[in-house]
Amino acid sequence: MKLFLKGLIRGTLPFAVMLSMYAWNNFQGRAADAKAFLFYGFMALFLGLASIIYEIKQWSFRKQIIVHYLTMLVTVFPLLLLSGYHKTGSFGAVFHVFLLFNKVGIILFVTTFIISKVRNSLINLKQTDL
Repeated sequence: MKLFLKGLIRGTLPFAVMLSMYAWNNFQGRAADAKAFLFYGFMALFLGLASIIYEIKQWSFRKQIIVHYLTMLVTVFPLLLLSGYHKTGSFGAVFHVFLLFNKVGIILFVTTFIISKVRNSLINLKQTDL
């Protein structure tokens, strides 16, 4: 339950910011801009909630990756399709969005993995110096 609350906080804070930006833009009469903030807010909410998957120590890293990918596939990918920012009129167009989703996911995964490894190495280095 503690992990879930941690994920909820991680997701709710950016969602609240995006929701306020949605409301402000909607109030200003900029519905198209408002819609973008709403979709980005939901994506941030799901990303925050799913971030705790990597903190489940009982799971192998492989299982964490698979569960995280599947979670993003059933939450963020449909948001990309529903957002209206990508063509979805044919199977080829939806497949293109799917490839883009995976390409961005791989880039983000590799980047955060490298940052995490460097960060952990620096922490371990500091601990051995003490």
